[in-house]
Amino acid sequence: MLDKTVENSKQKSGSEKRLKFVELAENRTKNAIKMIKVIAKLANKNAYEYTETDVKKIVKALTKEVDALEARMMSTGGKDEVDFKL
Repeated sequence: MLDKTVENSKQKSGSEKRLKFVELAENRTKNAIKMIKVIAKLANKNAYEYTETDVKKIVKALTKEVDALEARMMSTGGKDEVDFKL
């Protein structure tokens, strides 16, 4: 009997799953945007020296991850690997 109670408590309704998804998606997206803004602060040429190649590498890495996110969310695959070097 206890096993069935545990099983039922683990099952979530569609609306509960949706609410949890919305909560996590909003928070994680806000955090990702904040971190991109932190990266953008590197544009201060008075504090940092960088090349156009550096900028293109950063943008390419971010774009690659956004593309992987879209592919994964659309159920066409994607990977969890993070690989970046200037």
